[in-house]
Amino acid sequence: MRLLVAEDDAMLRERLKQALAHAGYAVDTADNGIDAQHLGEVEPYDAAVLDLGLPGRPGLDVLRHWRSRGSRLPVIVLTARGAWHEKVEGFRAGADDYLAKPFHMEELLARVGAIVRRRHDRPGGALRYGDLTLDEARQVARRGEHGIDLTGTEFRLLRYFMLHPGKILSKTELTEHVYDADSDKDSNVIEVYVKRLRDKLGAELIETRRGQGYVFGKRQ
Repeated sequence: MRLLVAEDDAMLRERLKQALAHAGYAVDTADNGIDAQHLGEVEPYDAAVLDLGLPGRPGLDVLRHWRSRGSRLPVIVLTARGAWHEKVEGFRAGADDYLAKPFHMEELLARVGAIVRRRHDRPGGALRYGDLTLDEARQVARRGEHGIDLTGTEFRLLRYFMLHPGKILSKTELTEHVYDADSDKDSNVIEVYVKRLRDKLGAELIETRRGQGYVFGKRQ
């Protein structure tokens, strides 16, 4: 899962990036509304954390612009203003969730996980497919009672697969959602990590579709 964090407070922006990266997300950041609006239009993010008090272009204007262009990007609005009418304004602009500063990082992480799951029509709790379970909090997998340790990239890749069971996923799509903007996005590296997941989880779980990409589980 790849996220956009738009926050002008440098210390908070870095804290958010580190916490979300530690939770298994690829994270890009913006410190102003103009860059945030552009990134939200051109990059395939799975969710955005958007501060309303951005310089250059206010967060609400950025959000309204995204929605006017038909973007369904899940957005959590951050603001130092907690009045109920400001929350209503944010929701009317198209926010999916709202968090007033100061906040606990654990709550933000829980809210990010919730809106990502809603986007993919997945219930709460661990991700499951057959006898495979992915514990997102601990970033480990299990097949039955057998625990399987995952690297950060393996975790992000498996989570994306498990949120899209039965769908053909190209190497380009997987690369765009597993790595942040600063990473070396060589789509051929995905082949290496797919092989590692097959070695750890069983080759039958991930099928190669020549010229198309990969399918996790049964195709819908």
